[in-house]
Amino acid sequence: MIGRLTGRIVDLALDGSIVLDVAGVGYEVFVPSGSVGIAELEGEHATTTLHIHTHVREEAITLYGFAHPMDKAAFRALLGVSSVGPKLALSILSRLPAFQLADAVAQGNRLAFNGISGVGKKTRERLLLDLKDKLPKVLVEHVVTAPQPSPVHEHASDRELAHEERTVLSALIQMGYRSVEAERALDAIRPTQGRSVQELLRDALRALG
Repeated sequence: MIGRLTGRIVDLALDGSIVLDVAGVGYEVFVPSGSVGIAELEGEHATTTLHIHTHVREEAITLYGFAHPMDKAAFRALLGVSSVGPKLALSILSRLPAFQLADAVAQGNRLAFNGISGVGKKTRERLLLDLKDKLPKVLVEHVVTAPQPSPVHEHASDRELAHEERTVLSALIQMGYRSVEAERALDAIRPTQGRSVQELLRDALRALG
C-alpha cells in the first residue's frame, strides 16, 4: 500500500483529483478541496508531500491524499462511520479539516455540518455519536511532538506538567490553536489526574468552544 508520496503537482482536475509527478510517474490522487492550490503549480521545482490512504475495491484502487497526517487519520475515522464512504469523507474534510471536525464533534455542533452535500440529519447524528470517542484518540496518535509553548501561564510554569497534559497541549497546538488558548483550555479542565489523553483532549476542545 502507498502511505506517502512526495512530488510535483502537474495537473488539477475538476473532479477533485490532482496528478502528482513522482520521479516521472504521475499518480492520480483525490484531495480535499483547498488542501493544494494553484500556487504549488507555479514553481517548476516546487514539491509537496501528501499522506496517502489507499482505498482498494474489486474494480479500482483509488488514492486519497492529505497535507497533514491528522487529516488522513480523521479520514480513516470517518470511513469507520456507517454509511460514510471515501467521497463523503473527503467532502466533510473539505469543509471541516481534522481539528475543526474534532472541535465540532466535541461540542456537538450540528450546524458545522450544514451545507455538506450528502450529510443529512441521520448522517450528522451518526457522525456526532460515532466520532465522539474515536476522533480524539486517532488525532492524538498522529500528533507530532511540538516544543512546549513559551511563555505559559504563570502557575503552569512553576511546576512540571504531567505527560497527559503535555500531550494535550501539543495536540491543540498542532490543531492550530494558539499556545495561550491551549493553556487556557487545559486550566478549564483541571484536575486531570486519572483521565486518559483522549478524554482530556475531548474536554479541552469543548472548553475552547
